[in-house]
Amino acid sequence: MDVDYIIVGLGLAGLAFIEELQRNKKTFVVFENESQVSSKVAAGMFNPVVLKRFTPVWNGKEQLDIAIPFFENLESVFSKKYIHYIDIYRVFKSVEEQNNWFVACDKPLLSSYMSTKILVNNNKEVIAPFGFGKLQHTGKVALELLLNDYYKKLSDENKIIKKSFIHDDLIISNDGFTYNNIKAKKIIFSEGYGLKDNPFFNYLPMNEAKGELLTIHAPKLKIDYMLKAAVFVLPLGDDLYKVGATFNWKDKTSVPSEEGKTELINKLEMTIKTPYKIITHIAGIRPTVKDRRPLIGIHPTYKNMAILNGLGTRGVMLAPTMSKFLYNYIENNIPLEKEIDIKRYHSYLD
Repeated sequence: MDVDYIIVGLGLAGLAFIEELQRNKKTFVVFENESQVSSKVAAGMFNPVVLKRFTPVWNGKEQLDIAIPFFENLESVFSKKYIHYIDIYRVFKSVEEQNNWFVACDKPLLSSYMSTKILVNNNKEVIAPFGFGKLQHTGKVALELLLNDYYKKLSDENKIIKKSFIHDDLIISNDGFTYNNIKAKKIIFSEGYGLKDNPFFNYLPMNEAKGELLTIHAPKLKIDYMLKAAVFVLPLGDDLYKVGATFNWKDKTSVPSEEGKTELINKLEMTIKTPYKIITHIAGIRPTVKDRRPLIGIHPTYKNMAILNGLGTRGVMLAPTMSKFLYNYIENNIPLEKEIDIKRYHSYLD
């Protein structure tokens, strides 16, 4: 089999780059062993405001201008609804936070998303004595549904190999790569936190942050917005809500823990005061980077080998833009911005 690209990993990053390949009529094959689940367990939110400090997300508006049409196109391809717009109600902890919200509302990058009206809490099941600030034009993408649909489509087209990629079996030559019976001109690694086992790129300083989430049934809560306080509470329909998320920098497993569950319960009970039942408890590992910028670029030695990784908690917003940047870098020699290019970490090779 001869292809233009081998893609290793079919999370959100891999999917986005494949879409770029298909738009440009490039051939490819994907390796996916389903060992990395961070994209599937993620809440899938898109929101250009940092809710802790009321500041703009880095390049958030520009990313959304690309991301929304990207996911709308996938909705057309699969005749399914993946984008769900939902307001976010940020719980205020004090009058000072209310004042900070008003100040942020005047910033040009934030004014179209942040309502200038402080909302009074009229829901006795929610703990919010200082009310809420409302974010609009935000929402979520049904990532698990999308990734499952995409996986099936590639499987039906015989473009996916459901096996682990063995890095040591890759044969590198001047004109590309050979892997078993596959010859490819280029290879892209989008393995999530599997990067740690990749001998070509494991010098990059990725931090694996375990995140755990609950799904609860809370029939009296009755909210149609995402509640953001010590945890987020995201409505799923039928009185079900997703609750998250933890950040654990020590535990590198994808196994739900009692410690994580206890943390979520304690924070949830600071946010709502309604009866609920835990339905599911899941965990995943986020690929994060210390400077909070993606890991994108070409290997310092092998010029046809590249990486697309480190999208972290804002993968829905980042993946379409970053895949476009990487494709244009590889195929059209359009330089990457310095703050996302892995060249910023080449000193780690010394």
